Amino acid sequence: MPLPPAIEAEIAVLAARYGAPRRITATLDSNPFNPLTQSDRYGEVCMVVRRRNGRLLTAIKTFYPAGCFRLLTGGVAHGETIEAALWREVEEETALQTAIRRFLAVIEYQPYAFATFAFLLDECGGELGSRDPHERLGAFRDIDVSELPALAATLAAAPDRLDDEIGGNWRDWGRFRAIVHRVVFEVLTDDTADNR
Repeated sequence: MPLPPAIEAEIAVLAARYGAPRRITATLDSNPFNPLTQSDRYGEVCMVVRRRNGRLLTAIKTFYPAGCFRLLTGGVAHGETIEAALWREVEEETALQTAIRRFLAVIEYQPYAFATFAFLLDECGGELGSRDPHERLGAFRDIDVSELPALAATLAAAPDRLDDEIGGNWRDWGRFRAIVHRVVFEVLTDDTADNR
């Protein structure tokens, strides 16, 4: 299902400002689960926050399966711009001051009308901590870019178990969540190779 023209127009503006994103369409062979079924959003931003130590910020929520740390994401509400959602979510989930460095990827998921918009951001200041208790963030962890494939593998191997917290199966959720980690790894390592 193609993105609406207004969203494509915004993607074009963001691409001109922050670099052309990699475009991916992923097919999900799974039953529905949150966030794919949430009617209050058409997609999410993925905040690839590069800390001052050069490592990437990941987090785990209190109700996630053990070990399922992941890159931070947050919903883009209907009528909200992608960039406005990005700034709002970074503030709510990390309290860090950041600067956008690169528009990394747009991932669309078939058969759902849902997309992930991934951005690389550099930490510029602030003190790490969630400002929104409803997020239920349990812990943060920094990782090297090289650890993203292992993180994706851990997510893809989430327990095969139904859970009301996500309105579906953790295994399906984990396979979905693994995709952005693989794509971000590919884009960032391609960038490194190009700069040699």
